[in-house]
Amino acid sequence: MVHYYSADYVMPVTSSPIKNGVIAMDENGTVLGIYDNDSVPNNVEIERLKGVLIPGFINAHCHLELSHLSGKISQEQGLVKFITEVMSNRGADDDVVREAMVVADRAMYDSGIQAVGDHVNSAISAPIKEESKIAYHTFVEILGLNDEEANRKIDEAREIEFHFDSAHASITLHAPYSCSKALFKAFKKSVSDDNIISIHNQESEEENKLFRYKTGEFLDFYKQIGFSADDFKAQARNSVQTYMSYLPTGNKIILVHNTFTSLKDLDFIRRMGRDVVMCICPKANLYIEGTLPKVSILEQNGCEIAIGTDSLASNDTLNILDELKTLHKHFPELDFVKTVQWATINGAKALALEESLGSLEVGKTPGLLLVKNMNHFKMTDKVQIERIA
Repeated sequence: MVHYYSADYVMPVTSSPIKNGVIAMDENGTVLGIYDNDSVPNNVEIERLKGVLIPGFINAHCHLELSHLSGKISQEQGLVKFITEVMSNRGADDDVVREAMVVADRAMYDSGIQAVGDHVNSAISAPIKEESKIAYHTFVEILGLNDEEANRKIDEAREIEFHFDSAHASITLHAPYSCSKALFKAFKKSVSDDNIISIHNQESEEENKLFRYKTGEFLDFYKQIGFSADDFKAQARNSVQTYMSYLPTGNKIILVHNTFTSLKDLDFIRRMGRDVVMCICPKANLYIEGTLPKVSILEQNGCEIAIGTDSLASNDTLNILDELKTLHKHFPELDFVKTVQWATINGAKALALEESLGSLEVGKTPGLLLVKNMNHFKMTDKVQIERIA
C-alpha cells in the first residue's frame, strides 16, 4: 500500500524545499515518489499535515553504553574531571546497563533518530542493536598509553568488533590524549580503507595544552592512573596538528567535538587533504566545558559538519532536535535548511549510510519526520518533532 503525505513544505535535504510538496511511501517506509502540488498522480488520497516534512535524523556520535550514568556526572567541571568521574562511576550490573540502553535506544527512535554512530568499549550493546529500529554503526574504541601494549589493544578491539554487524562496525582510536604514538602507528598499519575512524578531537583546551606545552590537567590525570609521561615531548602545536599525520590517509575520519579547534587547525586539516567530517555535540560541550565550538568558523571554512548527542553521562537527552535548538539559540544567524543537512545527510555520509538514509529520495528508507510549530524556517523552543514513518 502506498501512502501519500503532504505538508506546508517537503524538505528533501539534497534539493530545495518544495512548497505544498507530496511524498509517497510504501508500508516499509521506502520513498516511491516526491512531487510538487501540480505533479501528484491523479485520484490518490493525500494525508495533509501542517509543518515541514524532513528525513529522519542521524546522530553521528553517541555512547549508548553510558546511558546508566544519566544525571550522575557533575556539569561544567572540565573534560579531565569529567573523565575521572565517569571512570569512577561507570561500573554497574549488566542488567542495569542493558535496561538503560534499551530505554535510551527507544527514546532516540521516538525522537526521530534513524541512525547512530555509537562508541563502545564492550559488546554489551550488540543484542540491543540487533533488535533496534535504529541503524547503528558501532565504533569500538581503542585506548592505550603504553607502547608495548599497542598490538594487544588492537586485537582486543577486533574481538569486540566481531560481535557487531560487520558491514557497520569499525575499530577506532579513542582520543589523542588516551593513545600512544606507537598505538597510532600500529592502528594505521592494521586497518583497511573502508574502516571509518571516529576520534574525539580537541574537546578541551587541556588537550591542546598537553600537546603544545606539556602542561595542564592531563599530566595530573596520568599520575592518578599510574602512567609516566616522562617520555612525552611538547610538540609546540595543537593536538590535531600532531596526530593527524599518524592516521591512515585513505579513510573517512570523523573528528568529534572540536570545541577548541582553531582556524589554524582547520587550515592544517584542509592541507592534509583527508576525508574529514567535523561532528559537533553542542549540549555535551556545554555540559562538560560550558562552551561551544566555533561553529561559524567551521561553516565559513566549508567544513562537512554533522551533529551528535554524546552520551547521557554528558547530556540530559539523546535528542537531535534539542541539539538543533541549542545551536540556533547560540548562533541565531544559522540557516535552518543548512543545519537540517548537518543533522541528516551529512551524518549519513559520515557513517556510510547515505544510500538508504539521510534524505528524501526515491528508493531510500530514510524515515519521515514532521517539524511542527515552525514559522519561516526559524528554530525556536516551540518547535516539535512528530515521527510520521
